[in-house]
Amino acid sequence: MEGLVGSQMTPITAHCKQLSSPFLPVFSTRFTKKFNLSLIGTSKSPKSLNLIAASIQPLEDAKLGPFDNTLPSKEVLELWRNANAVCFDVDSTVCLDEGIDELAEFCGAGKAVAEWTSRAMSGSVPFEEALAARLSLFNPSLSQVQDFLEKRPPRLSPGIEELVKMLRANNTTVYLISGGFRQMINAHGYKALVMIGDGATDLEARKPGGADLFICYAGVQHREAVAAKADWVVFNFRDLINSFE
Repeated sequence: MEGLVGSQMTPITAHCKQLSSPFLPVFSTRFTKKFNLSLIGTSKSPKSLNLIAASIQPLEDAKLGPFDNTLPSKEVLELWRNANAVCFDVDSTVCLDEGIDELAEFCGAGKAVAEWTSRAMSGSVPFEEALAARLSLFNPSLSQVQDFLEKRPPRLSPGIEELVKMLRANNTTVYLISGGFRQMINAHGYKALVMIGDGATDLEARKPGGADLFICYAGVQHREAVAAKADWVVFNFRDLINSFE
């Protein structure tokens, strides 16, 4: 979740670590060999949190209207199967919720913040502008963030754990990518890199010099403007898992 939660899954458990600010997302964090889902943590104590695997079902039968990219081309499928690295967006992809929206709602500013999030993810306003606007609407303390994490642990999207395990078994490096204040500090070069996400900021990773393939995950949020430009649109991670068979 966007700058909120530090989590580890082996099996599905989370651990928070202390930071000086509740909003310092890491841009590129790898899953370790034990399948660590390393996001961001804010905590004054080493208490563990539990991640909740979501019970809601993905929108398998949803329609994309005029879009014809719900079935991958031969080239897209080949690139996906042979990717050296796969990057996942966190909010509304790995997790079912938009982290900053959930925290804002918890602090009483949910509606206004959610409107800015929607505009940012649809691409109608720059991410940096939307982030600044959202953070100006509420100013949570570290104790509020900790209280939020304890009462509303993140919910994983159905199938994500199995997919990541399969990718790792295929010797594919897996990253979580989330926007925030820090610049990327570790450069990695791969022959084939795939980005999976739901928003316009995720789609930007497909620009020249970036990801070789963008897969739009529409199982939580269906953003038509993003889906229209994706190389492949999926509504559930099972499609990606089955593609290796």
